[in-house]
Amino acid sequence: MATKARNADTADRILDVAEELVQVRGFNAFSYADIAAELGMTKAALHYHYSGKAELGRAVIARYSERFSAELAEIEARDATAADRLAAYVDLYAGVLRARRMCLCGMLAAEYQTLPDDIRDAIIAFFDDNEVWLVRLLQQGRADGSLRFDGSPADTARMIVGGLEGAMLVARPYGDAKLFERTARALLATFRPAR
Repeated sequence: MATKARNADTADRILDVAEELVQVRGFNAFSYADIAAELGMTKAALHYHYSGKAELGRAVIARYSERFSAELAEIEARDATAADRLAAYVDLYAGVLRARRMCLCGMLAAEYQTLPDDIRDAIIAFFDDNEVWLVRLLQQGRADGSLRFDGSPADTARMIVGGLEGAMLVARPYGDAKLFERTARALLATFRPAR
């Protein structure tokens, strides 16, 4: 039992380091040697948990997506209005940038053409899940009058995700999360209902 717990803890630590490396450097800019050095273990020990980098990448995305989905469920449980939920969604991105990281799937999307097909599929699934959640939120906000926007909820959801991912990328070279936050506030302001 203790060995299983130790193995699970080691696997989680490997995922933690790999996630940070992807969010800071990108998937193609790190190796098993980087993870091994960070954790003080051998590359062979890493291969025991994740046989290759593609398998590790899939595990990192799966865990990140699960945590992001849990955050979205928490937002739905906590925030009553669609406008509050949208602001909380934006804050998820801001929190990642404040930690001096990028959205994991945003970083991977930048390397999309160089990644294995199953990692590509996982990236698309992440963005699709976000758009589905945002479409529901936008439909609710339009119905109750708390959000105003032109166009379809699906197109607007894509615009929100693209705007936030782009704002993160532009803020990154400046090392200034406030630059992102100003852009995000301007984006949110476009959804305020007319008074």
